[in-house]
Amino acid sequence: MLIRRRCPAKVNLYLKVLGRRADGYHHLLTVMQPLSLADDLTLTAGSPGLSLRCDQPDLPQGEENLVWRAAQTFAAATGLSLTVQLQLKKKIPVAAGLGGGSSDAAGTLLALNTFFGRPLDDSALHRLASQLGADVPFFLHCRPAVARGIGTDLTPITLPPYWYVLLNPGWPISTRWVYENLDIFALQKEAGAVRENWGVDPPEVWIANDLETVTIQHFPTLRTLLQRLQDLGAQGQGMSGSGPTLFGLFAEEEAARQAAAELRRTFTGWLAVARGLTGEAADRCLENQGWTN
Repeated sequence: MLIRRRCPAKVNLYLKVLGRRADGYHHLLTVMQPLSLADDLTLTAGSPGLSLRCDQPDLPQGEENLVWRAAQTFAAATGLSLTVQLQLKKKIPVAAGLGGGSSDAAGTLLALNTFFGRPLDDSALHRLASQLGADVPFFLHCRPAVARGIGTDLTPITLPPYWYVLLNPGWPISTRWVYENLDIFALQKEAGAVRENWGVDPPEVWIANDLETVTIQHFPTLRTLLQRLQDLGAQGQGMSGSGPTLFGLFAEEEAARQAAAELRRTFTGWLAVARGLTGEAADRCLENQGWTN
């Protein structure tokens, strides 16, 4: 038996940090949009035990890998002995604010649940995903959502199927480092009204990310790249997660590809074009649509 799952990237179109919790987590309000850009996870029956192979040898392929931890969490919750081989092909950059590791973990839970005849319902999968990381539950469902709390309280929303130009200069950013350097007091002092109604205005009107106050301050080149996206016709632009990946929104595929081609003339980092997934059945044919180079 072979099971293949695409594990999509995401962008945060809106990210507000509302406060710090006693346990070190933060209260968030964020809008996440899954993308057609995706890692490729394959599960096959293997010899007794669990094995993991990744096409990027510099990534850990044991207990330090979130895929491995997801598999172990599934085994502990179900009491099942794992006799599977997992193979991961990466397309999403690591430590880039695109949620690749969290998506791979969610894909692992879903693949294992299918492989073993669905012993866990959606609520149980959500509980396991929440144990693995704040973003992991979002990737159990390939649709845009508003996330609250630490990010695990999800409400599906409808967003237009924009095309996204993604830029990453190649500097891995530690999410922990960003939050440790975030000035919560200053954010709360300067904060305006927190948006709650997402259906009135298009996303380009309300794109925002509090974490830019750390990442872009330390890497001002990112501000120049955001301006470049705007100059090339993006309807809106911003930073995803803790960065350093930037995104520009385009209504049409051709406009996104033209902007990406122009950027490639001078930009030497990682560059991709992908479409935002909406949760509709038509999205299945869009998985991994776009390109990277």
